[in-house]
Amino acid sequence: MTPLRQHMREDMQLRGLAARTQESYLAAVRQLAIHYGRSPDQLTEAELRSYFLYLRNEQHLAPNTINVALHAVKFLFTYTLLRPWPFGDLIRPPIPKKLPVVLSPEEVWQLLGQVRLPHYRSCLSVIYTCGLRLQEGVQLQVSQIDSARMQLHIRGGKGNKDRMVPLPSRTLTALRGHWLTHRNPVWLFPSRSPIHDQGATATRPMEESNLQKAFHRAVQQVGLNKPASVHTLRHSYATHLLECGVNLRLIQLWLGHSSPTTTAIYTHCTRKAEVQATDALDVLTAGMA
Repeated sequence: MTPLRQHMREDMQLRGLAARTQESYLAAVRQLAIHYGRSPDQLTEAELRSYFLYLRNEQHLAPNTINVALHAVKFLFTYTLLRPWPFGDLIRPPIPKKLPVVLSPEEVWQLLGQVRLPHYRSCLSVIYTCGLRLQEGVQLQVSQIDSARMQLHIRGGKGNKDRMVPLPSRTLTALRGHWLTHRNPVWLFPSRSPIHDQGATATRPMEESNLQKAFHRAVQQVGLNKPASVHTLRHSYATHLLECGVNLRLIQLWLGHSSPTTTAIYTHCTRKAEVQATDALDVLTAGMA
């Protein structure tokens, strides 16, 4: 590791950036160095400008991907090199506001029923019934289960925030049954890779990529005509709660969203809410001539 890379990593640790953010930023800066064949601290303003034009016009990268590269290079210049950032918001691509993909409850269970291996099916079921992110589900530990209060304690979620989420009784029963298949003292979903310790002796959780592959195979097998991913289960969880009349503020807390605006997007995904709103408008306008 170069001294500059190590310095940037330490700066990110001091700033409290999440481990995944650190890795993403380091990877983005490494790509910049590879592109020009020299250290980023030797690049000119014109070269930086040209690089971001290259990402947009030649690589045709998604706005979110470009923004990660932008934030990474900006962090390097601002905090590690202590140099002023010359562009302001000039090269920030607009992020398109798209509605999330949502499955019906019937589609969710049909899909999970197609997942062949029980440890993948169990993990995906918990992700859906507790509204978890992929990493949160894969890295669940036995100590995070509070069976007395029927809750999961999610530690170090996005933004390094802890939260408590309700644990349905059927999910708890399924988790207990699944744990009996491996009895690992730490992980609920331990690694089953043949090159690592497995089951009760595993020292790491299952690989996220393997769970994603299992999910995508199930999507293909059921012939689902939606671009669904593991994260779709979390979107579906929020939408289904809203359709059942759960308060939006409560859903926000369970999802770990900082802003209610983020959670409010699910009001656009529920047909039931639209029908209720239309019925309310009919009542309001009943007295019109």
